[in-house]
Amino acid sequence: MARSTTRPVVKLRSTAGTGVTYVTRKSRINDPDRLVLRKYDPVRGEHVLFREER
Repeated sequence: MARSTTRPVVKLRSTAGTGVTYVTRKSRINDPDRLVLRKYDPVRGEHVLFREER
């Protein structure tokens, strides 16, 4: 079964500058802008903002 283009895989990179990334899927219909999530950064040891990179 082919992957849908409406839910692409996106890479989330830490805004703390540690180089930590998360990989997730998002809906282009519901979230057309860049995704910003608050997730745990193991290098910093706290929750920081992660932004979608293209």
